[in-house]
Amino acid sequence: MAAANLLGSAASAYLKSAAHQPVHWRPWSEEAFGRARAEHKPILLDIGAVWCHWCHVMDGESYEDANVAEILNRDFVCIKVDRDERPDVDARYQRAVQALSGQGGWPLTAFLTPDGEVFFGGTYFPPDNNAYGRPGFRRVLMEIARAFREEPDRIATNARAIREHVTQSLNEAKAGTVSAELVTAAADQMARLFDVRYGGFGNAPKFPHPAALEFLLARMADAQRRGGGLVWQREIVEKTLTGMARGGMRDHLGGGFHRYSVDERWIVPHFEKMSYDNSELLRSYLSAYQALGTPLFKEVATGIVDWVLDVMTDHERGSFATSQDADLSYGDDGDYWTWTLDEAKAALTAQEFAVASSVFDIQETGEMHHNPKKNVLWWKQDPAGDDEWPVLRAAIRKLKAARDRRAAPFVDRTAYVNWNAMMAGALLQAGAVLDRTECNAIALKVLERIWSDGWDATSGMSHVLGRTDLRGMLDDNVQAAAAFLDAFEATGIGAWLERATAVMRYCDQVHADQTDGGYFDLGAVENGTAYLAARAKPVQDAPTPSPNGVAALVLARLWALTDDADWRARLDRQLTVFAGSAGELSLYGATLLRAIDWAVNPITRIEVNGPRGDGPACAMHLLALQEYRPRKVVVRHTADTPSATVCVGTTCSLPVATPDKLTELLHS
Repeated sequence: MAAANLLGSAASAYLKSAAHQPVHWRPWSEEAFGRARAEHKPILLDIGAVWCHWCHVMDGESYEDANVAEILNRDFVCIKVDRDERPDVDARYQRAVQALSGQGGWPLTAFLTPDGEVFFGGTYFPPDNNAYGRPGFRRVLMEIARAFREEPDRIATNARAIREHVTQSLNEAKAGTVSAELVTAAADQMARLFDVRYGGFGNAPKFPHPAALEFLLARMADAQRRGGGLVWQREIVEKTLTGMARGGMRDHLGGGFHRYSVDERWIVPHFEKMSYDNSELLRSYLSAYQALGTPLFKEVATGIVDWVLDVMTDHERGSFATSQDADLSYGDDGDYWTWTLDEAKAALTAQEFAVASSVFDIQETGEMHHNPKKNVLWWKQDPAGDDEWPVLRAAIRKLKAARDRRAAPFVDRTAYVNWNAMMAGALLQAGAVLDRTECNAIALKVLERIWSDGWDATSGMSHVLGRTDLRGMLDDNVQAAAAFLDAFEATGIGAWLERATAVMRYCDQVHADQTDGGYFDLGAVENGTAYLAARAKPVQDAPTPSPNGVAALVLARLWALTDDADWRARLDRQLTVFAGSAGELSLYGATLLRAIDWAVNPITRIEVNGPRGDGPACAMHLLALQEYRPRKVVVRHTADTPSATVCVGTTCSLPVATPDKLTELLHS
């Protein structure tokens, strides 16, 4: 057995998983770059994640191969990075490899100079030359090592050109005019990307784009309130959410969604389940249920909540896990999640199998290419009659129980602040819409921990709860601020508003570009490597909501909640800096577009006053949270007498004192 490399003591589950490999891996550090400079060797940078299927494949095929390791250990300094732990590193090197190869993703395989500049790269490399034209990894390594030794001028020229491209592309700010026309034009652009057959946007592979669905749902609701509504807006939202709900991307047994679909029909997923995907999808299904009342959307949202509470939540400490793997090992492609005909028959009675196989399309030949006997469970058709629904529900319970007896894929329980905040905010919405108090309880517990364990007034939010070595990322700060505002609206406790305000004041001091506007992704630069010396202003959703878009939404909500003109001024500046980018990005700038929507269209402010505890005021507060309105804020005050007012734009209603009257007012 090979001696352990330098990853055995790493905190990251992804890095630890490579500790046994014969490659002399090093974590991202100045020591690694110093060694490359001292030995004048190129650097192999591998960026991946514990949930990444193709990362496991490349690990098994190449990095666990002694012959490949011999080449790497002789000719390279090897650095392995967890993209979840170091999104700042990943974002920069993804851009470099995309500039070289036209594509990015994980595993990211980049070859660097000792100063950290990329001169060649790609994603997955097979061990040997293959039929798809991908060069074999051994051949690539030998050619790279030769070129680094024999063609230093060409290497330096390539590295310089790529660095200049990356440095320029990191600033996604492009000024423009903020207007209602920008919102309308973006919705039209999204409509042109809509797949009218199966829902979603574009062709395979298909990603969910929840921020775009929330944006279009608001367009639909606004149009309806003006007296009619546009059919295409509702069709995009309903068809996409229904398509995902019926497809194999949704886990019909355990709840929640896999990361994306490899086909345009949403049937065959990449099986990893991400916290950030599920938090955003939970919000989309909740909002759509609030707006449309579709029972399926409530069912899907309930399934996400159940999966989060059952699998992803550390109830004792107060945190949410990051991800659940797709596989058990690199040779396995979703086997835990899929079923052969015989496996399904063994778990069910004949009647249950007859119904389940019809609904979920369980056949002798399934959808998985690596093992054609394996079926992805997707909702092909409803049960034939009312009497079959109880049979189907019993079959689902039995299939879930049988699957639970299998060895389950690894769950990464690293508690990242940004994704914990996103999930906490989504669960607060679920607590109101689904009337599930347990959602509120765990969400508030997590947010209290983020504040107590993650926040430092001088250095902002940590990236991982319980660790102080990773700080200074805009996304952690603004996602925490957004969730604190969710907590303020859900509870009416002023401390949450104060905490959100403190975080955004910190961002203005440390992350803001005081000259040109917008926020940098890092509070301070890392001087050791070329790329991290350049700060980025990200506004593209890729795939998580862009931190500059989230910052704009937080500024909009702070203005709406406090009526403080300073927050409005900051919002206007933030949006102007990126308005040109928003018009170009469309689908991929949906988070920023949602903030622009807040700036150009009326805000709904529901204010509820009254005693705490059970009573009319608490019932009206819950109604206010359950009501779907685009650009809505809810303010709860303690008072002796219950009352509620609704303001839309600059027009306010007279106070009402009972839940029934508030319902009438909201629906008038």
